[in-house]
This record gives sequence, C-alpha cells and structure tokens, in this order.
Amino acid sequence: MHTNRRKFLKLSSLAGLGIAGSGTALANTSTEVSHSLPKNRFNMSGYAAPRLDKVRVAIIGLGARGSGAVSRLSLIDGVEIVALCDQYSDRVERQQAKLRKQNLPEAKSFSGSKEAWKAACELPDLDLVYITTPWSQHTPMAVYAMHQGKHAAIEVPAATTLDECWQLVETSERTRKHCMMLENCCYDFFELLTLNMARQGFFGEIVHVEGAYIHDLLHMNFSKNSYAEMWRLKENQFRNGNLYPTHGLGPVCQVLNINRGDRMDYLTSMSTNDFQMNAFARQKAAEDPFFKPFDTNSYRGNMNTSVIRTALGKTIMLQHDVTSPRPYSRIHLISGTKGMASKWPEPERIAKGHQWISDADMKKLEAEYTPEIVKHMGTIAKEIGGHGGMDFLMDWRLIDCLRNGLPLDQDVYDAALWSAIAPLSEKSIAKRSSSVDVPDFTGGWWKSNKPVSLSLSGGGNTMVRKMIK
Repeated sequence: MHTNRRKFLKLSSLAGLGIAGSGTALANTSTEVSHSLPKNRFNMSGYAAPRLDKVRVAIIGLGARGSGAVSRLSLIDGVEIVALCDQYSDRVERQQAKLRKQNLPEAKSFSGSKEAWKAACELPDLDLVYITTPWSQHTPMAVYAMHQGKHAAIEVPAATTLDECWQLVETSERTRKHCMMLENCCYDFFELLTLNMARQGFFGEIVHVEGAYIHDLLHMNFSKNSYAEMWRLKENQFRNGNLYPTHGLGPVCQVLNINRGDRMDYLTSMSTNDFQMNAFARQKAAEDPFFKPFDTNSYRGNMNTSVIRTALGKTIMLQHDVTSPRPYSRIHLISGTKGMASKWPEPERIAKGHQWISDADMKKLEAEYTPEIVKHMGTIAKEIGGHGGMDFLMDWRLIDCLRNGLPLDQDVYDAALWSAIAPLSEKSIAKRSSSVDVPDFTGGWWKSNKPVSLSLSGGGNTMVRKMIK
C-alpha cells in the first residue's frame, strides 16, 4: 500500500519534468491521483464512538492556539485536562496557572524536548489529544495518538502532503478513533446560518461557492516573536500554492455536501509571482543578519486562485493571500438557482435576484434559519470568545458529541480532503496550472454518507462552568 503511494508520488514528479510514460508531451493535462486501499475499510463518516462521561484531554502545543484551547476547554463540564505539553517549560507553567485560577487540578506536565509529546500521548487515562503545533507536526502526532488508542483533534491544516492525508485516513479507519480537524470557521455564525438556509432549500440548487483566506500576515510571519523558530515563514519560503485553504473551504464544502453526496473531481491552480516577501526579507536581512537565510527568491506567489469542479458539476473558487495589504476576508459566497449569500466584504448579505434584501428581512431570516446549536449555545460562545465565539462553539460541540456518543461534524475524510488542496495546488502550479485529479478519500462512500447534522438530538446536555475572571 505504502509502496504504491510512493510509486505514484515518484511518477508525478517525473510527469512534472515531462519524462513520464513514452516521453511525448502530455496531451492530457490531468494528473492522476490514485492510491491502493485496504480491502476491509471501515467508514468513519457518521461513526459514533462509545460515549465518554468524562473526556480526558491532553493539549500539545501551548502557543497562541493551544493557550486559547486551555482557556475554553477548562470551562466545559465533563472535560478534564490531564496533560499539558510544549517543548518550552514556561508555556506549560503559564497554562497550569490558568487551571489553578479556575480551581481545577493541575495537569501532568510534559516539556523540555521536541519529543515530549509522545509520553503525553501514551498516558493510559486519556481520551483525546488536542494538537495545536506547527503544521509539519500535525499528522505525526495525530497518527501516534490514534495508535495509542486516543481520539485526535488537530489544528488546521491536518496534513501538508497527500501521503500524510492518506496516513490520517488509514489510521483513523484502522483504529476506529476520531480524527477531527479543528476547522473553527465551520462554526462561525453566518456560516452556520447559511448552511441551514441551504439545507432548507432557500438558495435552490447550489451551483457555485467561493471561499478564501485573505489576511495580511506579512509582518507577523517575519516577527521573531510570533511563531517559534520562524516555522510559518519557512512554510511560505519553499512551497508555492494555496498553503492554508481550510478556513474558507470547510464551510462551503459543508454547504455542497462534499464527501456526503458530492465529491471534488479535479482542481486547477494559479499563483502570481512573489512581489512582497523576498523584498521584505531582503530589507530585514540588511538590518539584521538573523534574516539572511530568508533572503531568497523562492517564496510562494502572493495571490493564489484555485478552482475545483465537483462530480455533480458544481464549482468552488478558493483564494489565498497572506501578504497583500487588504482587509481580512474569507469571502464565503454561496450561489444557487434561487438566491445567494456573501459574507465579505462586510456586511453579511443575502440576495434574491438583482437586489440585496433589506436589514429588516435579514432579521426575519436569522430568526427563521438560525440553527439549533446557535440558539442553544451561541450567546455563551460569544461571551467566552475565541474569534467571536466560533472557537468555543467548536470545542463545545466536539466535547458534547464525544460525551453523548454522537458522530462528529467533521470526520477524517474532511480533514484529509480540505488539507489536500495545498499539495494539489502546488502540483497544479508546478505543471503550469494543469488540472489535477482530487483523491476520493472516502473510497466511494461519498455517494451514501449523510450530510452533517445541525440537530442537537441525542446531545446538547453538556454544561458550561462559570468563568472566573
């Protein structure tokens, strides 16, 4: 199985050089993405693991995302944070102090090396490993955690290569442990509203959707204090494509029922040149020798645009730009045969025909289509926070599903597919924007998998502790 995957990757590289097959020019621009699958697969879509009265959690990686997770999870009843792990011991101690402030028991501490996380995953009294580390560590940690009999929740993206995507799928199926990518934007409030509207047929047949991650991170990526060992800048230095696709992609995939009634078929991707990052690196290197290794002309293009066609003939437009001086946007556009929705540029809007509906009508739609989870937990989520509340809503929903033995909203096939857009876009760009086939990580189950449930049926009983400020 793994040999076949490596053989495919090697052939793909040769094809990029124009020397695969007979050596003639490639008339068919599609790049086949195949994979040998085990015969006795287990479908993790809709899988309900045995219920857990208490969810014992280890949090690995205690930078900005990890420290926020500690704050949120510590407020959810039925959660016990049993382990805190980071290579830097001072980060661990700061989070221990946070637990003490909430009158919670201290967790076991793991720090002092880049391998300390393995011991945390090996703890016997542990149910969930919550991973908030640099991208390159996501798949190795999640795979190890599942092999140790734990569920895995991974920050975005879940994987950086196609090989890693398949590792996640195969391990989750084999161990029957959940592997959820923590795509918080699926829990933002307008995204949930429009998902419910789409489910109720408000937009008619969905024809086209758009998503993006447009966020000016130029100075943050070059800051010595933002990402440990400059890991995120290094990701941007030698890879050219849509490196961070999932924030804009996840919500619109749920609208289209991708992996649950439809699937991505093929993708084509195009990037501009880099007009900013190397110039900024050169400027920084002139001021500080620390930045000399980053003064290269190998940075990804500033703006990437990828277009995906689905098996049912729908299209997805996806953009990525984290260097240009532009207002933040994930676009979140839904276009159907009866209407459309758009979140950015703000304000959020719904249209029928040529006209945006009025503010008064928007309030009526919100009253009619706000899903149950938002009615139940939205006010509390906004009070606790985390990107306006969507982070807490995501964490609460994850814990509530685990405690009640319910399927998760995002399964391992979503984690793999949404993450796969990055390496697939790199392949397309390397072949002059040729189309690239998108793997079917479900192995055909997409035809019968049920759409994500917006119901709290069987759950919704997980309480929230009072926050001690």
